Amino acid sequence: MRVLCSSTLIGEALLIMFAALVAMQLSDVSTATVWTVSGIAMLLCVLLCGAITRPGAVAVGWALQLGLVVSGFVLPTMFVLGLVFAGLWWCSVHYGRRIDEIKAAREAAAAA
Repeated sequence: MRVLCSSTLIGEALLIMFAALVAMQLSDVSTATVWTVSGIAMLLCVLLCGAITRPGAVAVGWALQLGLVVSGFVLPTMFVLGLVFAGLWWCSVHYGRRIDEIKAAREAAAAA
C-alpha cells in the first residue's frame, strides 16, 4: 500500500505545482496566495508519503483529495483533476491493502 499511495501522492504534488503555474495566469488570486496554498499542499503530499503507514494517514490523504476538488472554485479544471486523483487515491488504498493482505498470507503460509 505504501508504494501505491506514495506514487499517487508524488504525482499529485507535481500536478499541484503545474496547476499553480496555470492558476497564476488564469485566476484573480494573488501569486503569493497561489504559491502559499500550493506549497502547503505539495509539502503535505511529500510528508504524507513518509507517514502513509501511520494511523490516520489515509484520512489525511482523503482530506487532501477533498481539498484538491474544492480548489476547483479557483481553477475549474481542478474539479476534474481532483476527481481523477481521488479515484487514484481510492485505488491505491483499496488495492494496496489487498496486496498487503495477500503478501502477509503468503508469508504466514511459508512460515508454517
